[in-house]
Amino acid sequence: MRKLETLDPHRAMVMDNTVRLPTPAPDSYVGDLRKTGLAPDFWYPIARSRDLKPGKLLGARFAGAPIALARTRAGKLLALEDRCAHRQVPLSVGVVADDAIRCGYHGWEYNAEGRCVSVPYLDRCSMQPNSVRHYPVREAYGLIFVFPGEASRTATTPFPAVPSATDPAYKTRYLDRRVDCHWSFMHENLMDMNHQFLHRRLMGSIKTMFLGTRHGPNWVETDYTFHRAGGRQPLGEKFMLGKRPDTGPEERDLMTIRTEYPYQTLKFWTAGSTHPALDLWNVYVPLDEAQRTNHTYGLMMIRRPGMSFLLDVFWPFIVWFTNGIFAEDRWICELEQAAFDAQGEDRNQEIFPAIRSLRKVLVENGVRMG
Repeated sequence: MRKLETLDPHRAMVMDNTVRLPTPAPDSYVGDLRKTGLAPDFWYPIARSRDLKPGKLLGARFAGAPIALARTRAGKLLALEDRCAHRQVPLSVGVVADDAIRCGYHGWEYNAEGRCVSVPYLDRCSMQPNSVRHYPVREAYGLIFVFPGEASRTATTPFPAVPSATDPAYKTRYLDRRVDCHWSFMHENLMDMNHQFLHRRLMGSIKTMFLGTRHGPNWVETDYTFHRAGGRQPLGEKFMLGKRPDTGPEERDLMTIRTEYPYQTLKFWTAGSTHPALDLWNVYVPLDEAQRTNHTYGLMMIRRPGMSFLLDVFWPFIVWFTNGIFAEDRWICELEQAAFDAQGEDRNQEIFPAIRSLRKVLVENGVRMG
């Protein structure tokens, strides 16, 4: 069972449902977070497995770089720069041929390493400067991942571990949506549970209690618990987590949100439980070169109750409820992006320690754009 830990001097004090935040120190990081790019040397999902059928092609993007994904009829995955070296048209509008991609214009054929191996009207294709970039590609958890950074670093870069996604004790919902904002707004939105007021229509009146934060060079995590200050528990939440009665300070529910660059997780333990009732894994993949739009890929894993079939019965209510929450989060983050665009700089007056620590991690592990 996860218990609420004793607070240390760097963590907020919670007494009688009142939170006293420590006085924030001056920011130690420099640079504009909204002009910081996501570091490419990680595994990023760029498509759902179900969207790429055998023998088919699919166009995707990472930070403005077009990528053609292909699945051969034998099930092998290819990921190449989405252009033909000949006339620059997208390879994703071509055809899959055995273990290669053929351009749909003149039939130039590229193997999994991006090397042109055949030009139908030339005898010696290898004499031409006609290679395109290839990307390491893997498939897991119903997602297709590529490594857009330096390919030689794949051997030393851990692949994301999401054990609940393959645990039959959980049912998984896929999060798959475009959001027109810089990816950092999404990290902040999930990390800062003080924004529950945004969801008052769906959630009722929730009192968020901040328990503290911990951080390291490439990670930050924050603990919360909650108290219902008014209204009834919504059905969608009840079907996900069960009825949530208020209990004593040592028996409250516990939520831990962690950004371990570049991924983000949320785990929610109901009071007295050993395993998280909700286990969320998210990553926000920039689409355009300016990285002011992102595609959010997520795995929302809900633990099955004793009578497992009940989760399947109530699943449509859970989908409806979470869709409402996600829609409000997208709306507010896109408004934040609009404010940044209008002002031309980040003018946020941030006072919450967890977000200040998060911003530092995101800037110091990111890359400078432009």
